[in-house]
Amino acid sequence: MDAREDSPSLEEVLRRLRKGRNVFLTGGAGTGKTTMTRQVIAAFGAEGKKVARLASTGMAATLIGGQTLHSFFDLGIADNEADLERRGKLIPKKKIVKLVRAMDLIVIDEISMVSAEVLDMVRLRLLQCGFKGAVMAVGDFLQLPPVSRGQVRFAFEAASWSGFAFETVTLTHNWRSEDAGFNAVLNAVRHARVGEEEHRYLHELIKPTGDDLSRYTFLYGTNRSAFRHNREQLDAVEGEPFAYETQVTRHDPKVRPEQVARFMDDARIPQVLVLKVGAPVLFTRNSWNYVNGERGEVVKLETDAVYVRKRDGTVVKLERAATEKTQWKERKADGETVTEEVPQLTLHQFPLTLAFAITIHKSQGMSLSDLVIDTTEIFAPSQFYVALSRATSPHSLILKQPRVNWADLAFVHPKALKWMEEM
Repeated sequence: MDAREDSPSLEEVLRRLRKGRNVFLTGGAGTGKTTMTRQVIAAFGAEGKKVARLASTGMAATLIGGQTLHSFFDLGIADNEADLERRGKLIPKKKIVKLVRAMDLIVIDEISMVSAEVLDMVRLRLLQCGFKGAVMAVGDFLQLPPVSRGQVRFAFEAASWSGFAFETVTLTHNWRSEDAGFNAVLNAVRHARVGEEEHRYLHELIKPTGDDLSRYTFLYGTNRSAFRHNREQLDAVEGEPFAYETQVTRHDPKVRPEQVARFMDDARIPQVLVLKVGAPVLFTRNSWNYVNGERGEVVKLETDAVYVRKRDGTVVKLERAATEKTQWKERKADGETVTEEVPQLTLHQFPLTLAFAITIHKSQGMSLSDLVIDTTEIFAPSQFYVALSRATSPHSLILKQPRVNWADLAFVHPKALKWMEEM
């Protein structure tokens, strides 16, 4: 079984990766996996080393400023190695071989969403290309599973998993919430161990919201419900709406409109952001004076600026923020061929979203207060845990009465649970 360390430091993780050892960075929600991943990427970048930031889905890839596994490794739309051969993509192109070989570190984020078949294709590409660097897989198998049309097969079930010889590093401290009782219940829900004590605790979180729903952020399982709630609540805010269209800069003329639309969706950026003075909003990224998921209220709207008052009374002036889609390419420089990351397109939009409602999927990475979870739309394994773990405190959390028992709501894929417990 993989080596395991419970209180790892950044330097320890970097030491392993610099020696070419592969790392599986895991831990529950709020334990700092994303923060450490960004620190690792920044450390390698500061040393002039090349890092491929990858994930299985466009949304997950965008969260770390990278691209999908299929795109980077030129897997097309293949589901497995046999499909790769059928589609004529089994042998990598020379430019893919050069690209992969040029990387010093490959980061695979949200590894729980990577299927066994995809991981096998990734391993094949690395061997074909003679990759000499390290791989860091990041994620929690007790969160979102791979999207599959048939039987779900996790990355750890792949024949290639043992070939990577991952050294497991587990983060344990919950930085999102300091409430020990709440964290204990979160851990029980994560492992689908909801007994009488957890049942009573969760039941006490069923509280009335009152008539003013604008105080809360509702967490839904579907886009339709979140969109409807946002529209209804925004209509109830007095004043004229301001519509801010997302500005698009195409650096590569080959970028098609459908690619722009897909990236916009992956980056959780609307084509048009509609706001009103007085509307509650959530910040959608981190900065020196606000954090992802922090709540505020719009106090002034201008053509090129939005002013938001945070709960501490501070007013933040926001300008449009740039979100880039990049691609690794080769180019000639001083007579030599160099591999570098270049932008394909850039989206310019205010880093805000209406705070009335958001989907569980799009809340990934956020820390939310004054949260209401609609438990009637929980339909996927570990989805209730993901929703619950967004909360910064049980004192600002309300649960809607579920249609099933709490134990049935907190279900985890049995294969993931068994593997994690054995590990």
